[in-house]
Amino acid sequence: MNTLASLARDLEAGAATSRRLVEECLDRIAEPNGEGPRTFLKVHTESARAAANYYDRLRAQGVTLSPWAGIPISVKDLFDVAGDVTTAGSKALRGEPPARADCAAVARLRAAGFIPIGRTNMTEFAYSGLGLNPHHGTPLNPFERHRGRAPGGSSSGAAVSITEEMSYGALGTDTGGSCRIPAAFCGIVGFKPTACRVPVSGVFPLSQTLDSVGHLAASVACCATLDAVLANELPPALERIEPRGRFAVATRYALADLDPHVARSFERAIRELRAAGAQIEEIPLAELAELPDLNRKGGFSGAEAYAAHRERIDSQGASYDPRVLVRILRGREQSAAEYLDLIRARADLQRRIERPLAQFEAVLMPTTPIIAPLIKELETDEAYMRINQLALRNTAVANFLDRCAVSIPCHEPGTAPVGLMLMSAHGADRRLLGLAAAVEAVVSPTRGSCEPL
Repeated sequence: MNTLASLARDLEAGAATSRRLVEECLDRIAEPNGEGPRTFLKVHTESARAAANYYDRLRAQGVTLSPWAGIPISVKDLFDVAGDVTTAGSKALRGEPPARADCAAVARLRAAGFIPIGRTNMTEFAYSGLGLNPHHGTPLNPFERHRGRAPGGSSSGAAVSITEEMSYGALGTDTGGSCRIPAAFCGIVGFKPTACRVPVSGVFPLSQTLDSVGHLAASVACCATLDAVLANELPPALERIEPRGRFAVATRYALADLDPHVARSFERAIRELRAAGAQIEEIPLAELAELPDLNRKGGFSGAEAYAAHRERIDSQGASYDPRVLVRILRGREQSAAEYLDLIRARADLQRRIERPLAQFEAVLMPTTPIIAPLIKELETDEAYMRINQLALRNTAVANFLDRCAVSIPCHEPGTAPVGLMLMSAHGADRRLLGLAAAVEAVVSPTRGSCEPL
């Protein structure tokens, strides 16, 4: 796959034009037997062409532009884009008025020169880690596409837009793993920043407590570029930090019930990192075992989603995906006192886990305990809920603890995609990306993560 750095060099050298990049993306989206119709809910064909022509004219006139000016990206259907209705993958919001302005995240990407090519499909209201959408269809995972594997969610279309090069960066959200799970299932990179790093204004909420604005891309370096833009920082060169420090492997909670292929891929990645000089220690992190009980009544997402949807459910509940609706309705089970208890319990867990993790550069886990399931394996509600809970188990740790995390492919070529997750401290986003670039060079060396601009 092309990286943002390689595309920027081609544009600067005149080896590519923005219009050509846009047309190639549009062609892939429109491919008759492709995933475009299930990946995109709206394609910004004319505005993307107009923006591409504008940047090409400026370059031809010798105007100095942002390196990223003219590169197409995709935008998850949760984000306000001026003139679009933000439907959040649902039919229930189709009658809402169009957004009057871009949300902060989209505005920052546009200011850097990126061109939104369209709005990507997602799990309705971002409330699942599997990526199925009964309203618009489900974009199929690139691995064993003929068998019909789930793409991961909720940023399902975002992931497939990258794997099929319908875009070169994908704006997503991550409340419990919604960038990292589809990245792991589809074999690309997904980043969840510290929650406060990127504004969530103009983003349809799932959980005001846990929501993060994240992204997916072909490499860690691509994610580092998007992170700097979205955080409104000058995009500095990615500082690769050699993985020779201390890393922790959380053994009990994060390594339970692993698919054999996930276990082998994770073990191979750990061996390779140790051979590269990493000091890796196994620690129990027994505190993580408290999470299922803390979230037994739907956690923050259940309570906060129910608060946001309860009036709309009264009038339009029949139009909701039933599997999403049942999770939202779990929020009714929490009393105000229990919600306040959860806030206190979260703060207490964050405090208690800080000490054992302070000595490590990052915690290493399989991003998901499973490979992408076949969609036919999710036909019953029982199977769907069980597999969804398992897919979210490891990634949701970073959201609950309000830490940053990144998923990097660590599988052998030609096998089912598996993600290696690095989780680091609150606010350590740039250092984590520097570490992740070096780790990627060890466990997934063909991805070009450290390719300089």
